[in-house]
Amino acid sequence: MGLIVLTQLATGLSVLAGAVLVKSVMEQKPMMGPGRMPRCPSCNGTGRVTCRCTRWSDGDVGCRTCAGSGRMTCSSCGGTGTGRLIPVQLSFRPPNRPS
Repeated sequence: MGLIVLTQLATGLSVLAGAVLVKSVMEQKPMMGPGRMPRCPSCNGTGRVTCRCTRWSDGDVGCRTCAGSGRMTCSSCGGTGTGRLIPVQLSFRPPNRPS
């Protein structure tokens, strides 16, 4: 009976150690793939930035944009916290060839 308990304890500890290892790797290098967009550089991925009303405020904070929180939606990412793809249309004209 003591051997079974030790085996279960060792298994549990190894699962816990594996989870800690995976978490530390994920924090250092987040997965980048086709479905994952990079963080917005303006808001650092939070989707909120300091509201404009705090720039000229004399200590009180609040306007319609931030509803008194002092934070407003990031205009760079639209509040998603991720970078947005910019649609671009490329036009290509073949070179004129002399006849």
